[in-house]
Amino acid sequence: MCRLFGFRSIINSQVHSSLVSADNTLHDLSQKHPDGWGVAYYIEQTPHLIKSTDCAMEDQLFQKVSGVVSSHTVIAHIRKATQGSHTILNSHPFQYGKWIFAHNGNIKNFKAVKDKLLSLVDHDFKRFILGTTDSEIIFFIILSHLKKGHTLADAEVTSELLTKVIKESVNEIMNVIGDLNHNNTPVDTENYLSFIMSSGPVMVAFNGGQDLFACTYKNECPEKETCGSYAPYCEAAPDASKKVNHLIFSSEVISGPNAWIRMNPGEIIGVDKDMKYFKDSMDITFVKT
Repeated sequence: MCRLFGFRSIINSQVHSSLVSADNTLHDLSQKHPDGWGVAYYIEQTPHLIKSTDCAMEDQLFQKVSGVVSSHTVIAHIRKATQGSHTILNSHPFQYGKWIFAHNGNIKNFKAVKDKLLSLVDHDFKRFILGTTDSEIIFFIILSHLKKGHTLADAEVTSELLTKVIKESVNEIMNVIGDLNHNNTPVDTENYLSFIMSSGPVMVAFNGGQDLFACTYKNECPEKETCGSYAPYCEAAPDASKKVNHLIFSSEVISGPNAWIRMNPGEIIGVDKDMKYFKDSMDITFVKT
């Protein structure tokens, strides 16, 4: 399966340590997930994507990109292919307008249910599905639901609407594919649907059976004496609808001062345009395999 990383902060920050130099970074994990990588980041509210079919550990471009990217919002992905050929079109993240999406999962019997899933995609979006993965279709199903209640060109969607859209989309997908699975050592013949998506100012993740960890604070901030954005909540667990300075998602706990929590299966966590933290969950039963 693939591995995910997402970063949203009030501070324009570099992510080299989180992607390359700390323990359990995507760079190191790419030994077991060698089928391509991608990094998406926002400059002047516009998403920029760099993707490759090479293994991140062996690709000098990955290290170069990781060293120069500085942004308020970053999503990165390393791929271990389960559906779709090993091509650049199938590398994550995927983009439509301001929206970026990266997926860690699988759809069981994808070829048999592909047409039914495509029928859930808004007609106007179908021509933008360029690859052959289940992940890209999932992305456009979510965007199809979002389009019903929001102008996609507006990046500042509310947490309430985004949570509603994710729940509707996941339920609709499950009506086609069946129950989701949860396993710490997943197999690529079952259903998993974990993902991260962002419009720039908004970022959200869903644990659809593949491990995701979230972080909004540090146990002790090493820069508290020099950081102009330091606040007491930088070293405290967040309350719902309270502001945070950063939100990080990762498939693995990354070494350092960050305090990580394991997201529960079915849990939705994110921040809105004002960096207000939100959390919800879906009332669904996961099959343990």
